[in-house]
Amino acid sequence: MDVTNQTAVTEFIFLGFPGSSSLQLSLFVVFLTVYLLSLMGNTLIIFLILMDSTLQTPMYIFLGNLSFLEIWYTTATVPKLLATCITSVVTIPVEGCIAQYYFFFSLGATECILLAVMAYDRHVAVCRPLHYSLLMSVQICLRFSAGSWIGGFIAPLLPTILISQLNFCGPQKINHFFCDSDPIFKLSCSDTFLVEALGYTCSSVVILSSFLLTMSSYGNIVVTIMKLSSREARKKTFSTCASHLTVVTIYYGTIIFAYVRPPAKYNFTIGKVVSVFYCVITPLVNPLIYTLRNKDVKKAFQKFLAQKRFLSNGNKGDLFLK
Repeated sequence: MDVTNQTAVTEFIFLGFPGSSSLQLSLFVVFLTVYLLSLMGNTLIIFLILMDSTLQTPMYIFLGNLSFLEIWYTTATVPKLLATCITSVVTIPVEGCIAQYYFFFSLGATECILLAVMAYDRHVAVCRPLHYSLLMSVQICLRFSAGSWIGGFIAPLLPTILISQLNFCGPQKINHFFCDSDPIFKLSCSDTFLVEALGYTCSSVVILSSFLLTMSSYGNIVVTIMKLSSREARKKTFSTCASHLTVVTIYYGTIIFAYVRPPAKYNFTIGKVVSVFYCVITPLVNPLIYTLRNKDVKKAFQKFLAQKRFLSNGNKGDLFLK
């Protein structure tokens, strides 16, 4: 498209979810509540892992990384979502939009890789328990964690660079509550075929490869569990993986629906609704599942509350003597 005589757009306007003022206020209250609970829940998990030495094992180090990631993942999008509910016009500079795109997809890719690594950790613990300390030492765990972050932030780098080279001449309204890929492409007056194809390929490779690795690990886990002679042993072994499997199912189910499909099939209304699940709901589901279903985390939390009550009763000196 010829953009010579067209005015370049310097900022975009988020449309968010349309509706009456009462509906907007209700959405604001719901989204704000979920966002604050998500921040508090994930922060609590990180705090417990740092404070309780019994939780400083590979499984919980990965969980701490996941909680830290979820804090930033939801913070990358939800503040703008909240603003669209209470403000008539919510804008973002083009450069800020591209930065939001990069950090959102970097954190999303990191989560995909991290979930696959966590599945491998459970696979080793269940299928090769005698070799667990060798195959998943704290040092190896930290390397896996660092590799997840590095790989996640490299994955969307090239598509982001190509997006930064696009021209935007109007309209400037983004039919979304954050800078998702398809809404950005729709606003460009440049040829977006290359960046769309590259973005679709990158997202599909990262999502599907990590999903298949995760499912492969859990497939092996299920086979191993079925071979256990004791019913109680099967139940106990599966319970250690059930919480992670629940998180995996919810997260991958929504992002595969949203991103593993041809760009031409994108529906803005459905896209916004689905985005709420992996931008708002999933970051809250993580701490809820891991605190309600995990005995070690619940025990650490109860221990923390007991110590807090002990200190509040003025027994600080006795605590240190013990």
